[in-house]
Amino acid sequence: MTVGKNIPHDSAVTHVSGESIFIDDRAFLKNEVVCGLMGAPIAHGRLKNIDISKALEVPGVLGIYTHKDLASNRWGAIVKEQPILVDDIISYESEPVCVIAAENYKAIEKAKQLIQIEVEEIEPILSLQEAIDREDFLSDEKKIARGNVEESFSNAEHTLEGFFENGGQEHFYLESHACAAIPLENNQIEVHSSSQHPSETQHVVAQSLGLSYHQVVCVVKRMGGGFGGKESQAAPFASLVGLCAKKLKRPARLIISKDDDMKITGKRHPFKNFWKVAFDKEGKILGYRIRLFSNGGAYTDLSESILERAMLHSDGCYYIPNVEILGRVCKTNIHSNTAFRGFGGPQGNATIESVIEEIAHFLKKDSLEIREKNIYQGDKLTTPYGQIVDNNTLPELMEKIKESSNYLKRREEIEEFNKNSATHVKGLALTGTKFGIAFTARFLNQANALVNLHLDGTVQVSTGATEMGQGVNTKIQQIAANAFGIDASLVQVMPTSTEKNHNTSPTAASSGSDLNGMATLIACNKIKQRLASVFNTLQKGEISPADEIEINSVEELDHIVFENSKVRDTKTSKEIDFKELISTAYFNRVSMGDYAFYKTPGLGFDKAKGKGQAFNYYTNGLAVSEVLIDRFTGETKVLRADVLMDLGRSINPGIDMGQVSGAFIQGMGWVTSENLTYSDKGVLLSHSPTTYKIPSIQDTPREFNIDLIENNTNDVCVHRSKAVGEPPFLLGNSVWNAVKDALYFANPSNASKLKLPATCEEIVTLLDE
Repeated sequence: MTVGKNIPHDSAVTHVSGESIFIDDRAFLKNEVVCGLMGAPIAHGRLKNIDISKALEVPGVLGIYTHKDLASNRWGAIVKEQPILVDDIISYESEPVCVIAAENYKAIEKAKQLIQIEVEEIEPILSLQEAIDREDFLSDEKKIARGNVEESFSNAEHTLEGFFENGGQEHFYLESHACAAIPLENNQIEVHSSSQHPSETQHVVAQSLGLSYHQVVCVVKRMGGGFGGKESQAAPFASLVGLCAKKLKRPARLIISKDDDMKITGKRHPFKNFWKVAFDKEGKILGYRIRLFSNGGAYTDLSESILERAMLHSDGCYYIPNVEILGRVCKTNIHSNTAFRGFGGPQGNATIESVIEEIAHFLKKDSLEIREKNIYQGDKLTTPYGQIVDNNTLPELMEKIKESSNYLKRREEIEEFNKNSATHVKGLALTGTKFGIAFTARFLNQANALVNLHLDGTVQVSTGATEMGQGVNTKIQQIAANAFGIDASLVQVMPTSTEKNHNTSPTAASSGSDLNGMATLIACNKIKQRLASVFNTLQKGEISPADEIEINSVEELDHIVFENSKVRDTKTSKEIDFKELISTAYFNRVSMGDYAFYKTPGLGFDKAKGKGQAFNYYTNGLAVSEVLIDRFTGETKVLRADVLMDLGRSINPGIDMGQVSGAFIQGMGWVTSENLTYSDKGVLLSHSPTTYKIPSIQDTPREFNIDLIENNTNDVCVHRSKAVGEPPFLLGNSVWNAVKDALYFANPSNASKLKLPATCEEIVTLLDE
């Protein structure tokens, strides 16, 4: 069995040796040009004129192109409203206005200084609250509801209300947006892109250049990180490099600098969520109303779907009998915010976890007690949108982590510490994740795979999944190797290309392995059926040289197994070498390649009604975090974090553990240190590694424990596995709640004011206003 083993990531060795090829590592082709972008100088206004005459005189500058050079200048993942290059209204500072093609980068920088952009300024909307007040929205109001919320408020012993506010987050992938284009004969173009969505990139490039889809091929070898930031926003950059290549009839590449990437591209959505909760004296939640407002930025992008997932995760891990969830996307004059690991789930989940801390403080109880009373358990398994939480492992996880983290004893120790320390204060919190796995847009839950079996017994697999470091290629490699009973080293997962795998969905929603792994397995099984039929025929007697083996595609052949590079009949105990069987099949003109398609069954969520089967299943997990805060500086140290997750039957436990630890730390960064700062003119000030703080090795928990429970019940996914990419991110929120817990010890009147991220400045202000 190859599935379930810890084989190394397929690029582990080449990453360490420096041999992995990313877009900008590709050797320059003959006559290849480099490209750069010129951005808008203001956050909001009307573009009146662009004068490029002087810039065109710079030696080495080959062309400067504006919106007038594009066949179509509108794109958008949901609503085609966003200009590739500004043509009228400027909607955020640094929004691309033109693209420059040159022989070298120095010429591009000189040209930028000579381009004259004439604008007429318009007052921008820069804050989320201002957009709410002005009712400047990018979406209609969405609603999910159950029961009678107003009645629960009227009848409850206690009610509380307030608001939760979180900031955005920069993806900070190590490889910024990068793409290259090669013009081919017959007006074709080949695009290489650091993209999570090759098909969308293909389509946007074709539309913007006035080409048909069959004239454009998008290839993705790998990305140096994505985290959602390359799901939609890679496409317009590819269009611009394609434009330069098409105009000049020369290969071109566009590599965005880290500073420009951070200024131009979208982030995780800031949210401001207004809530009211009803509960009894024991802390049982009786009713909950939440109104979510997300900051979509200048354009819609994926904001509507992100808001929807935030709403679908507003219950967290908790059963709420009466609930009303309302949501809208707000428009502001900053970069267009986009997909980010968790896709709205963290913002919805963080709110309910914060509310539980408020309930616990009000009742003077430990928040764990409140969570234990409200967690999905027994027959209380129906979500606000009507889906049943099948195979619910949340109570088991709760009981195990409560014991393994020694929560109750540590709570006593922390209370004693806080009574006696004049310089520091500690906090402890447990939070959970019940993350729904599937795209909420049903049509995206599909995938295809092409599997080619060669005469030497090796296999090539092509799917629509894109590798961004998360290990999807390695899991697909294991699935194919396991199917044929061969070593994983004999399987090569090929670069993703739209000519081999068409109309693919983005590698997102944590479903890359689920969808593409299942498609791969189906394709392998189709080939295996033919090979098993050949073997079965061989066993029946000699085949005359004049005869040819005929395949019986419907024959029941489950007794023929593929393992240890052999094919064996469990009934007769006869076996044949895998390579020998391949050779026999080839000489009998049997196909050893196949294509397969997979779509997730059973999904059906009615967005208008807010009801239905939104997800295929749930990935569950809990985390306990303990923090130590300096009362004078607000400096926070995470002393210990315990994470316990249900990942089903893991395809590669090592990769899954890596995903859990990475997601937790990234989530921890979002809730503590990663603060986006803008000027009063809408200029992003924290646009480089020197001004934006992601977690370093010094910020990781001093003690970090990760464990998985055994669960073989998930029969709706490939090999009973569960998705892992996004769910653990939400557990970083345990650190934020631990900070809030510490503030309740130090300054109870201010703790409820804590915003996310809980930076040192935020904490020290609340400790002593």
